[in-house]
Amino acid sequence: MPDVNVFIYTVRSKKNNLMKHTIIEAIQQRAILSFTYRGHNRVVEPHAVGRSTAGNDVLRSYQTSGTSRKNEVPAWKLMTLKNIENLTVTSECFDSPRQGYKRGDKGMEEIYAQL
Repeated sequence: MPDVNVFIYTVRSKKNNLMKHTIIEAIQQRAILSFTYRGHNRVVEPHAVGRSTAGNDVLRSYQTSGTSRKNEVPAWKLMTLKNIENLTVTSECFDSPRQGYKRGDKGMEEIYAQL
């Protein structure tokens, strides 16, 4: 009988890889993303995706609309990919990196893609 934990890990891993690939493409195209994060609907401009110093896959983005736990919008956000649901690449794009963005994000030990 197959180990259920291995199956769950495999499904999560495939979902995470697909999400990373989608975010990488959005960064390359400067496409705006829409998703739910910890129960809050968010619209963001993705700037970098990578692995955090804590070992989690994360997205550095500038949230332009929606809600957040601290009601800080617009604002820079660092979000863990495993908490993102209903990821959608919108048909809208942004022109350039937001003021305050710095390549080589210090919150990431490995960067998969960045503006």
